[in-house]
Amino acid sequence: MVKQNSEGQGTLAFVVQEHKATSLHYDFRLEIGGVMPSWSIPKGPTLDNSVRRLALPTTDHDMEYRHFEGVIPRGNYGAGPVMIWDEGKYNAEREVAKGLREEIIDKEEGDKLMQKELKEGNLKFRLYGTKLQGSFALVKTKGFGDSKESWLLIKHRDTYSKKGYDAKDYDYSAASKRTLAQIAEESGK
Repeated sequence: MVKQNSEGQGTLAFVVQEHKATSLHYDFRLEIGGVMPSWSIPKGPTLDNSVRRLALPTTDHDMEYRHFEGVIPRGNYGAGPVMIWDEGKYNAEREVAKGLREEIIDKEEGDKLMQKELKEGNLKFRLYGTKLQGSFALVKTKGFGDSKESWLLIKHRDTYSKKGYDAKDYDYSAASKRTLAQIAEESGK
């Protein structure tokens, strides 16, 4: 349960970019400390609160990269089409009692809390996106397979939870309404 922001909007930026490089994945990026720490989510984010999504940390990106939609040229790291799958604002959340979270609507206070939680490996936040809404957590785990560090993206149960939600069913850009194939095709002309 969350004590919700009565204004219904976030103060920090987030973006989810669908990216077809070596394989299709979704790059989940949160504004924290003036940069965008990033996680690669192979199956994409979900609003299904019964599903946990593997989230592998990648390099931090600068804030301007959240606006990139296009094709990374061959020969460059991550070559391939990139689509802004979702974008919006978010607020940090703080647990005030077991199962009860409070939304932090002050940007500076929220950013400081997110920096602390990032170091601790347990982020809690509320998204105000085009496709993703509501309360989530990113929790650091011991790692899977070859990965020394992995995280899980978890949707908290709230009014935005949606059983069976699959990112692939919403395969269009939140910014331009184009598909990943259209972005690739248009840049090839």
